[in-house]
Amino acid sequence: MSDPFIAPGLTPGLSPGHLGAPVLEPEPRALLGGGEQPPPPDPRRRHTGLACLLTAVALLAVVAVVMATVYVMWPKGRPPAADYTGNGSGTVQVSVSQGASLTQIGQTLVKNDVVASARAFTEAAAKSPAGNRIQPGTYTLHHRMSAAAALNVLLDPGNANALTIPEGRRTTQIYAAVDSRLNLPAGTTESIAKQRAGELGLPPDAHGNPEGYLYPSTYPITGDTTPLGLLQEMVKEAGKAAEANGVVGVEGQSAYQMMIVASLAEAEADNPDDMAKVARVIYNRLAKGMPLQLDSTINYALGRSTLTTTATDTKLDSPYNTYLHKGLPPGPIGNPGRDGLHAATHPAEGDWIFFVTVSPGDTRFTDSPEQHQKNVDEFNAYRAEHPASPAPASP
Repeated sequence: MSDPFIAPGLTPGLSPGHLGAPVLEPEPRALLGGGEQPPPPDPRRRHTGLACLLTAVALLAVVAVVMATVYVMWPKGRPPAADYTGNGSGTVQVSVSQGASLTQIGQTLVKNDVVASARAFTEAAAKSPAGNRIQPGTYTLHHRMSAAAALNVLLDPGNANALTIPEGRRTTQIYAAVDSRLNLPAGTTESIAKQRAGELGLPPDAHGNPEGYLYPSTYPITGDTTPLGLLQEMVKEAGKAAEANGVVGVEGQSAYQMMIVASLAEAEADNPDDMAKVARVIYNRLAKGMPLQLDSTINYALGRSTLTTTATDTKLDSPYNTYLHKGLPPGPIGNPGRDGLHAATHPAEGDWIFFVTVSPGDTRFTDSPEQHQKNVDEFNAYRAEHPASPAPASP
C-alpha cells in the first residue's frame, strides 16, 4: 500500500522534505565582481498571487459549507435511499416466508420492482412502531411503490394470503386444512401424501408416515401452491426445528422417538413448563418399565379429542393404547411445535411418575400414588361442578 503522506511523483527517502531530508536551497548569485542584481519584484505579480490565494480560500469555504450541509442532512454521510413515490401501478404477488428479516423482505421487494431500494424499505420500517410485525404470507402489491406505501400493505394481516397450522394438530386435520385453503375436494391432500410419500423428504424411521413432521407454522399461498409443495415445505421446516432444538438420541431414545415424546408432551399440556414436566414423567416411567397410561394416545387411536377415558377404552386393541402396551406408541400422535420439541430434549428435573390436570391451568405432578389419588379426587369434584370441562390429562 502507498504511503498516504507521500506526494505523488516523489521517491520515499530521496525527495526533499521527506522524513527529515534537507531541503536543497538554490546557490546565491554572486553579488560582487560586477554580477547582475536580481530584478525588483513585479507588484502586479504580487497582486495576482494574492488573488489566487483568496480564490483558493473561498473555494475551500464553499466546500466546507457543502460538507457541513451533507453532515447535517445525513448524519451517516450517505445520500437518501432511492425511493419511488405514490402507490405504484400494476400488480405483483410477493411471498414473505416465516422468519424473514426486514432486509430480506426489502430485497425481495426490490427483485420484484415493488420498491426502489431495500434501504428505503428498512428505513421506513424503522420509523414505524409496528415495522417488524410483518406476518408470513403472499401479498398483492404494485410495481414502483414508495417504501412507505409497500410497508402499509405488508403490515395489514388481512392482506396476507397464507395457511396457518397450529401446534399439535394431527396430520388428518392438516390435510383437511390444506384442501380447504386450496379449494380442493376433501381427501385430495391425504391421497397425494400417501401416493407420493417418498417425495416428502421424511426420515427413514418415519416409514412414509408424515405424522409429527408437518411443522406448525404459517405458510405463504400463491397461485402456484400445490398440496405436495406445501407438505414438503412443512417437512423441511420440521427438520430445521428439530435440529435447532437438538432432537437427537437422548434419554436413551432415538431421534424419531424424541419426536414421539414431543407430540405426547404437547398433547398432554398447554404450556411450555408443563410440557417439560410431562416429558420427564414419560422418561421416568419408561426407565421404570411402567406403562405410560396416557389418555391422549387412546384418543388418537379413536380419532377423538377431550373425551374422558373409560375402563372399556383402556382395553382398546391398538398399538397406541399405552394402558395396554408398555413403551412409546409406534409413532407421533400429532405435529409438535417448538415448545413440544424443546420439552422432549430438555425435560424438567423431577421424580414425578403421575400427573393430572385438576382444572384448566392447574396440572399437578407427583411421585406419590396416594397424593395422585387425592389429585384425581379433586379433579372428579371439579368435573361434577363443571360438566362441560375438558377431560383430564393424566397417565
